[in-house]
Amino acid sequence: MMKKTWVCMFAAALWMASLVGCGTKSDTQSAAVVTTGEFTSAVSVAPEEDASDFVLLTDRVPDAILEIRYYSTYNFVGDRIDGYEQPVALLTKEAASALKEVSDELVSKGYRLKIYDAYRPQKAVTHFMNWAKDVDDTRMKEYFYPELDKSVLFDQGYIAEKSGHSRGSTVDLTLFDMKTEKEVDMGGTFDYFGELSHPDYREGITEEQYNNRMVLRDAMLGHGFKPLEEEWWHFTLEDEPFPDTYFTFPVSEKSVK
Repeated sequence: MMKKTWVCMFAAALWMASLVGCGTKSDTQSAAVVTTGEFTSAVSVAPEEDASDFVLLTDRVPDAILEIRYYSTYNFVGDRIDGYEQPVALLTKEAASALKEVSDELVSKGYRLKIYDAYRPQKAVTHFMNWAKDVDDTRMKEYFYPELDKSVLFDQGYIAEKSGHSRGSTVDLTLFDMKTEKEVDMGGTFDYFGELSHPDYREGITEEQYNNRMVLRDAMLGHGFKPLEEEWWHFTLEDEPFPDTYFTFPVSEKSVK
């Protein structure tokens, strides 16, 4: 009787192992393994909290220059944004590898990439939402939305409940000219709310400024990124690995170390 029971238990163990072996990347994303002494157990981690497929961008793209605006107070809100615990940039491994190819191409032409933002936790997006609801807080209006009334930011799509940045494969960036040791003139600033920020806007910018936008755009598109038609600085990896997951872990080295 005991021998029969042992055989049944062994068969059940094999069956469970086969189920685990068939799991996909997204299936196994929510489990972390913790080893304590003789015992090994699985600890549940919600998919949106799992940073295991993310890297510190500068580990993959050491030539990049960082100016993480949402860690500072120089942004359209005027405060440090929730979830930005360090002035670092995080991206999925896939997006970081593609951005390394972009960087290598542009470095050979005398440029470096300057990063304003990459992965953005959902907590930060919520911070934007709460700020937009307070129509009396217009501290940064003259710098970022002088042509717009703050009350229209929701309707015109500048502020939303979800951001592609929270999926981990979107980056906001510009070019830095190594000869002049300055940012390249794009004819408009990062996070400016208005038509001036549209990549194909021509009326109010010079031919040189437009061409500078195209240098960045062509390099990004050439290595697998797709643009956003309202922002010259915004690009998302076309084959992003987590198209339906909005992550919540903070922007910090600790999240990926």
